[in-house]
Amino acid sequence: MSKYIEKVEKNIYPLVRLRNIVIFPGLPTSLELSNEEDIASVNAASETDNMIFAVSFKESGSESNEIYTYGVVAKVKQAMKLPDGHMRVLIEGKNRAEISTIEYASDCAYAEVFVRSVKLNDNGGLKGELLMREAVKQFQEFLKYLPKVSNEIIAAVQSIKEPGILADFIAANVIYKLSARQEILSEVNPLLRLEKLLVIMENEKALLESELELQTKVKQRIDRNQREYYLREQMKVIQNELGDGEFSDIDEYDEKIRKANLPESVEEKLRKELSKLEKMPYSSAESTVIRNYLDICLEIPWSNYSKGKYNVEAAKKILDADHDGLLKVKDRILEFIAVKQLSPDLAGQILCLVGPPGVGKSSVVSSVARALGREFVRVSLGGVRDEADIRGHRKTYIASMPGRIINALKTAGTMNPVILLDEVDKLTVDSHGDPSSALLEVLDNDQNKTFRDHFIEIPVDLSECIFIATANTLDTVSLPLIDRMEIITLSSYTRSEKIAIFKNHLLGKELKRHGLTKRSLKITDEAICEMIDHYTKEAGVRNLSREAATLCRKVARKIVETGKKSFTINVSNLSEYLGKPKYKDPEQKKENLIGVVNGLAWTQVGGELLQAEAVSMEGTGKLELTGKLGDVMKESAQAAVTYVRKNYEKYGIDKDFYKNRDIHIHFPEGAVPKDGPSAGVTCSTAIVSELSGVPVRSDVAMTGEITLHGRVLPIGGLREKSMAAYKNGIKTVIIPKDNIPDLEDVDAEVKNNVLFVPVSTIDEVLDIALFKEETNMKEFPEAGMYIPSENIIKPVSEVMV
Repeated sequence: MSKYIEKVEKNIYPLVRLRNIVIFPGLPTSLELSNEEDIASVNAASETDNMIFAVSFKESGSESNEIYTYGVVAKVKQAMKLPDGHMRVLIEGKNRAEISTIEYASDCAYAEVFVRSVKLNDNGGLKGELLMREAVKQFQEFLKYLPKVSNEIIAAVQSIKEPGILADFIAANVIYKLSARQEILSEVNPLLRLEKLLVIMENEKALLESELELQTKVKQRIDRNQREYYLREQMKVIQNELGDGEFSDIDEYDEKIRKANLPESVEEKLRKELSKLEKMPYSSAESTVIRNYLDICLEIPWSNYSKGKYNVEAAKKILDADHDGLLKVKDRILEFIAVKQLSPDLAGQILCLVGPPGVGKSSVVSSVARALGREFVRVSLGGVRDEADIRGHRKTYIASMPGRIINALKTAGTMNPVILLDEVDKLTVDSHGDPSSALLEVLDNDQNKTFRDHFIEIPVDLSECIFIATANTLDTVSLPLIDRMEIITLSSYTRSEKIAIFKNHLLGKELKRHGLTKRSLKITDEAICEMIDHYTKEAGVRNLSREAATLCRKVARKIVETGKKSFTINVSNLSEYLGKPKYKDPEQKKENLIGVVNGLAWTQVGGELLQAEAVSMEGTGKLELTGKLGDVMKESAQAAVTYVRKNYEKYGIDKDFYKNRDIHIHFPEGAVPKDGPSAGVTCSTAIVSELSGVPVRSDVAMTGEITLHGRVLPIGGLREKSMAAYKNGIKTVIIPKDNIPDLEDVDAEVKNNVLFVPVSTIDEVLDIALFKEETNMKEFPEAGMYIPSENIIKPVSEVMV
């Protein structure tokens, strides 16, 4: 007799009870759970190791709650919540187990089980081999009584070399009686399990033989009568379909075409298709295609146009009421409305709003439609990778449909809606074509008068539509597509704009959503600033809206629990509602340090103050750059070193510093990627300060690109950078002289509190930034514009003029 080793472990698992199914170890099974306790058990398992204990109900009744003692410890591979509240799970059996006790928690049950596993020596020896051969033989004889069994299952049975696994696999695939499957599962010893399987299969085979013989006799008796009955019924259906049904269908389509007020070319095409339909059998596949084609074409609003409202003053009020800021977008729309008043035949416009997430690109398009009195429809392009999504599929294909542009017209119900092409920068390309190329015809005023969708096959006039696309960046948008759109860049919101948006829009919306009133929740301006500065870090206001929702939820709970009707939130108690601040301002050093310079950077979430640090030490002239810097930023640092080498005498620097000194430049927050040329003046100042031993003023920040000859070139993002400087207590900001026109976009609060010093060369930067005892710092005013070369002080507005 073969020896075996049995291993028993005691564990506790969430309990899942199954009806009409038995799961075996080593085999994946997909099933649907409807019981709330079972679903809760799966959720509980997902929080630990995804292991459950699955056991079957007994067959004593359809609603029996009695379960077997043996089940399977299984791992949840996948779980998906269904719309009806049920859960679809994929589990894989691991080991047999026997229930010891069951404990019930608040929402699910836990089973304490003995996990049993048996390992045979030599796979059972000679007896095991004989039993396995007999099992495979019985399985092959069994196949002729079963529906089509896949070749994979047959091959798997022949390849399994372990008695226990073979018994489980055959039982799972050919034994359908629940009690028989459970009998196999309950046997721990692999050889005994295989013996039981052979007995069950022999009994089952005898039953199947009797059933097959009986079915053959019955079928022979009824075949003749049944065949005649089927033929008679089919004739009745065919006659009915060829009778009144077909002609009423044709008449209905004819009536719809006549009443639709279609353009002549469209009506001619549809009547041609209707003529084909008349000559076809009602139930033919081609007639179904034509009916679908006619239905979709008749849903397109060929002659329906919105009248529109072209009143500049009324439109301005709507746009201002819906959105704070976004002046460039509002001005462009008001210009379009004004021109439309003077020239009604002006074709539709194509704009592209580019900006970081959350700044209101999509929502402002909805306001534009309301201001113009037109229908609004959104076409999401994120992740679209098939050209047919834009142009549609040929109508001869199975399940073909028109593209998204035609569907947008159907949804709008007019031929001149405002169509939002959302996330145009998220289009992708694969073997199905390039959807951005398909958009070229849509977004060309000279071509979209005769836009052809592959499904419709009729020219569609899109020239009256107003297309407004949105994108987070233009880096992934093709140049021909950019060429067809008027680009309007939306920068990040300033703090004052966010405060206005919070007060005028976000708070009121969240109060209404949470059943509160303005009296229920009051927030001070200081608390709003604290939320903006230390609880959110974004270009837009999406996270700020989430924080407002959190406040409303907390206050709603307090109202219900305490009965108090009004709460005021200020800086001192804000953390009670939102927790500790998520973001901290960078530490602003008050003392003037050698080699430490305040630089300004622009990111997707707004402006940032970055302190560049430069350190030199004895070495061989190596330059080390750290802080996760991009290639452009590294090249700016190298250009700064080259400039200093060329002009060492001017700054009192050792001539051979590049031979005997190593320089290390570091930008803190090393986990955050940084790139761009605007750190050139920052790096130059840090290097000169470190090598000359002259400290840098801590109240000065700077930005600008540097050339090898020391010229300071213009940069972008001045609006955001200046706001970052103001927030961090910087009093003086050095900017390139060519950026003076950009001061027009700088927030008024910043211009009133920060001194902007435009410079043309790095020498001017160093004269201001390096702290020297003989320098009279009182020459610099508190705010406005200071131009060193002219030695005069002017307000920003005067310099702009």
